[in-house]
Amino acid sequence: MSNGSSITEFLLLVFADTRELQLLHFWLFLGIYLAALLGNGLIITAIACDHRLHTPMYFFLLNLSLFDMGSISTTLPKAMANSLWDTGAISYAGCAAQVFFFLFLIGGEYCLLTIMAYDRYVAICKPLHYGTLLGSRACANMAAAAWGSGFLYAMLHTANTFSLPLCQGNAVDQFFCEIPYLLKLSCSNCYLREVGLLVVSVSLAFGCFVFIVLSYVQIFRAVLRFPSEQGRHKAFSTCLPHLAVVSLFLSTSIFTYLKPPSTSLPVLNLVVAVLYSVVPPTLNPLIYSMRNQELKDTLKKLIQSLVFQQQ
Repeated sequence: MSNGSSITEFLLLVFADTRELQLLHFWLFLGIYLAALLGNGLIITAIACDHRLHTPMYFFLLNLSLFDMGSISTTLPKAMANSLWDTGAISYAGCAAQVFFFLFLIGGEYCLLTIMAYDRYVAICKPLHYGTLLGSRACANMAAAAWGSGFLYAMLHTANTFSLPLCQGNAVDQFFCEIPYLLKLSCSNCYLREVGLLVVSVSLAFGCFVFIVLSYVQIFRAVLRFPSEQGRHKAFSTCLPHLAVVSLFLSTSIFTYLKPPSTSLPVLNLVVAVLYSVVPPTLNPLIYSMRNQELKDTLKKLIQSLVFQQQ
């Protein structure tokens, strides 16, 4: 990465100018961060400890919680530290690491959400083949593919972005290092390779989106043909949380990258970035635990055991 000698740090966008508001942002983000860690940590612990939850659906959910914990840990701790210490500085290496890990975890999570749609499709539309198509080895390979795809995606974008010459200063108009804002700092016509990679990425993401939509079209058609209302309710209870998570993930991401340039105000950029980088990892555990009775029962037992141990 050739820019290390010319630029040693970047300046991130701060949330507020006054000390009182900076401290308010620190405590607010600390509460959100702890809630995200607690929610995802409880889901991981519950799935790992309860043998009844050792199924493909919960295995993928465990990986989703790992992605969520990692992605929010990539952005919020640095933002909290900057608010607490009244600074916006991040080192060059820290910025590159932030870009890499955020893309790694977000890209892997999107691949995993696509795999989870396939899991629900097989469970509802091809239940007799579920054990064959989604055996333990197949699930492990799919999860590994999601992690590997995220790693490759992040490696390509990070290496390409930080190999570009930067001649527009070092002020990043976002509260964490993000590729679109780093590209604004590059010299003219030098960012076309990264734009090309982004176009390829959007095309692949659109293909995953089409796969998810077609999977759920087949799922809803199959569910509506179920003879019993109880069967339909059980099928919907396993599908709706995943669909809600996908909708939240995609809607915030699409609004971030496809909003008109005329609406690119610093305050709006901050709010939107918080929406897609902070809100999904925090709400995903709540979305899954609200509709899933098995998971709620296990979480209740886990919390009760933790409370009784402390007494």
